[in-house]
Parts: sequence; structure tokens; C-alpha cells
Amino acid sequence: MIAVIRSTGQSLLDYVPEGATREGFAGTYATQENFRLMRAALDETSRELGRYVRLTNYASGLCMPEIAVLAGLERLDMMLNDSMYGILFRDINPVRTFVDQRFSRQIHARAGIIINTGEDNYLTTSDAVEDAHTVTTSQLLNEFFAKEAGLEDWQLGLGHAFEIDPDVPDSFRLELAHALLARTLFPDAPLKWMPPTRHMTGDIFRGQLLDGFFNLAGVLTGQSILLVGMMTEAVVTPWLSDRDLALQNACYVLNAAGGLAEDFRPAPGGFIEQRANEVLASAVDLLGQVRATDAGLLGAIGDGTFGRMRRPADAGRGGDGVARRSERHHNPAELILEEAS
Repeated sequence: MIAVIRSTGQSLLDYVPEGATREGFAGTYATQENFRLMRAALDETSRELGRYVRLTNYASGLCMPEIAVLAGLERLDMMLNDSMYGILFRDINPVRTFVDQRFSRQIHARAGIIINTGEDNYLTTSDAVEDAHTVTTSQLLNEFFAKEAGLEDWQLGLGHAFEIDPDVPDSFRLELAHALLARTLFPDAPLKWMPPTRHMTGDIFRGQLLDGFFNLAGVLTGQSILLVGMMTEAVVTPWLSDRDLALQNACYVLNAAGGLAEDFRPAPGGFIEQRANEVLASAVDLLGQVRATDAGLLGAIGDGTFGRMRRPADAGRGGDGVARRSERHHNPAELILEEAS
């Protein structure tokens, strides 16, 4: 799978640029023509390799439905599409985001595109041990919203990450507990497993080892969408040689231990099972608290429940683009999408 990152800040544009572009900051603009060019290039590479190479881009931000349409038209395979990411990390109005994520997911469902959600980002702003239950809670919410929009289990690339501080005692066992919990809760979903970033340093040897542990945790717990960890992640833009070494790391672990998920069974009542049960219980309690309040999920987001980011329901970008539906509202496109689901 090849992920093409968008230009920094495109998620805040309330329109989609047109045409082929060779500009952008830390990425390239998501346009229909760029999607077409990327897909054509990967189709050529697929023929050379004798296997299909998937293309991934981003449908987050202020133009989720519009970019979802372009992805469907140009045969993209996966799209980043989270129900709360734009709210928490781009300060987009919560109501606008929930409206847009539903319609964009209806389009993804019809186009047969796998979505990737962004729970891994929570652990860049909150503690991966203390707030592990918020990741599970968000995964359950993302699953609910996705299925309500017509997506099926095979399209739910629910996100989480290997982000516990390596200096924490039993950090690897904790990572296994969290990853195994996600795999057990969503047995038919292609989970998106993110490599360590927050605790990477300039020590490339330590980083390569940490990525090896990440890859091992991924195969032990049957993660489906395994991103490649870079030993220079979060330090510099990786050189091609760094990417090559990172791919060698992943390929070695997948080749040597790819079937270990069949053999890995944590001890009943042991550390891993107890930790998974603890996180799940906290997630259920949090869902109960959200449901019990008049403000509901919007109130919980405003209180900083997820990623420790406070985003009030009446604030953020794009709120002026939301209007209450008239009783005479009629959207034939939406009706067709609902019938298809």
C-alpha cells in the first residue's frame, strides 16, 4: 500500500484545488488529476510486480465528501476518514465534521473504499497508558458511525498505535494487551497499526530496534494494515536509505514471524488479559458517562475527553457552513446512497 500525504493545511481549505500540481508543503495537493496520475503510475507498477498495489490518501478536513467522490472516481483503495480527527486536531467545527463524515462514508461505502481512522493521533497528545481507554472508546464510536453510514466490517481500518514510553516497565506487554484488545473487539476489521513516533529520538539504532518490536507486536496480534516505522521518524524527513532499512526491518519480521498470531495465547488471568479487561471496562464506563449527560458526545469532546483537546460544539472552522434542514429538504443523492447501503 502506498500512502500519499496531502500538503500541510489542505484540510483547512473549504474547496478542492484542481489540476496536476507540483507544489505543496510536506506533501502534494489532493486533486482529481493528481489522484488519476497516482493511480495510473501504481497500475503500471502493479503490472511490473505481478501484484496489485493499493493507493491511500486523505478525506479528512473541510472537504471530506468532495474528496471522497474524487477517490471513488479515480479508484483509490483507502482513505483516511475519521469521525473526530478534524475536530480534535484541525479545530474544525464538531457539527460540521459529523455531518461531513457521514456523507463521505456513504460515498466510500458505495465505492468499496476502506477507511482508516485516526485514534493513533490521540496518543501524541495524551498518555498511551493512562488514556488507552479513550482509544478503545473512539474505535467503538467510529465503528458505530461507519456502519450507520453503510460501511461493512472489511472496510473499517480502525486506528491505534504503538506509543507507550519504552522506559515504562512492561511496556511491550502493555502494547500487546492494547493491540490484542482491538483485534478481539473487531475480529473482521482490517485494523490500522501505527508505528512509534512520540518516543523516537535521534538514536537511529534504538529507533530501528523499537520499530522491530512494533512489527513483532503487529504480527503477534494480527494487525492488518501495518505501517512502516522509520528509525528517523519525527527527527528528519527520512532519506530513501532510511526507508529501505525500515522496509527490510518489516519484511524480516513478517517473514520470520508472520504466522505467530496462530500460536500466541496470553495466559488466562495473566498480565495481558487483566490489562485488556481494565482498558475495556474503562471504555465502557466512559461511554456510559457520555450517554448519561445531556450534552452527550459533543459535550465530551468539548470537555477534552479525547486526546485532551477541548473543542466546544459552537466553535471551530466551518461552522458557518452548517444549516438546519428544512422540513421540505430533499437530497436525491443521499437517498440513493442510503438505498445502496
